[in-house]
Amino acid sequence: MLFDRWWKDLGLIERLDFTRDRVVESFLCAVGLAIEPEFSSFRIRLTKIILMILVLDDVYDVYGSIEELKHFTTAIDKWKNAREVDELPEPMKLCFQALTDITEEISVEIQNEKSWDDEHVQPHLQRVWGDFCKAMLVEAKWCRDGRTPSLKEYLTNGSVSSSGTVISVHSFCSVSSSSEMESSFLEKSDHHLIHNVCLIIRLCNDVGTSKVEQERGEAASSIACYMREADATEEEAKDYVKGLIARAWKKINEKCFGPQPPATPRRFVDITTNMARVAHNLYQDGDGFGGQDHKHHHKKQILSLLVHPLRIESC
Repeated sequence: MLFDRWWKDLGLIERLDFTRDRVVESFLCAVGLAIEPEFSSFRIRLTKIILMILVLDDVYDVYGSIEELKHFTTAIDKWKNAREVDELPEPMKLCFQALTDITEEISVEIQNEKSWDDEHVQPHLQRVWGDFCKAMLVEAKWCRDGRTPSLKEYLTNGSVSSSGTVISVHSFCSVSSSSEMESSFLEKSDHHLIHNVCLIIRLCNDVGTSKVEQERGEAASSIACYMREADATEEEAKDYVKGLIARAWKKINEKCFGPQPPATPRRFVDITTNMARVAHNLYQDGDGFGGQDHKHHHKKQILSLLVHPLRIESC
């Protein structure tokens, strides 16, 4: 498999024993976002992006100390800050180098496909990775300090740490025409769509993983935040969070079925909406990227979607 070779050549999984090896699951997510044949190269990019999101998530959740994570975040936010990188342990230097290499590679691919100059793509990709890492650092600090934030504070940060903005900006750059990029980089209504999709990703993740993460002593979830604020039981909190998911879907549907701004590619709206659908699929039976508690279920799903042909009975 193409990604197996690329993933092994990258060298992360052999040298970082704390990170997850989820190549097939990442590709399945990419297929869920864009299944059309013309998006083959886009799916390859998405798979690489999702794998890097998982690696960074493990760096912040499992590996780095707060001081190391501060240097790591600053290095990514400033992009190639040599002084900050020098402060990092070797595994984090490797992660940093992999992220910068992949981002530059994707930027060049998009530019070559569309005959754009560098300013069209790379600054946008760098910015969203920096924002993502800053949000992850906030959650790491909450975890280390044993702090449960307010639900509003958690969701404001969690919509960014969900990684939805990372994927959506890469998607916009990949599917937009030159005129769409030049007229406006993401309309105001696009930000509204992305925000609600990011909320669904974060909330579905919490519903599927909060119990296991609390047992491991990891960062606060929307469920834990609501339980504390409202003095609610876990089941009451889950019902409340599911209500937030339903409200976010209503707002997404308004965007999908309403008139589209001229600068917004319809394909971008579809791909972004598919992110929310993929989140529901990933976390409906637990953590789709976690400890493989539902490994048999995921294997069966992957085989039925990607390997076994669909039988069509003749009349």
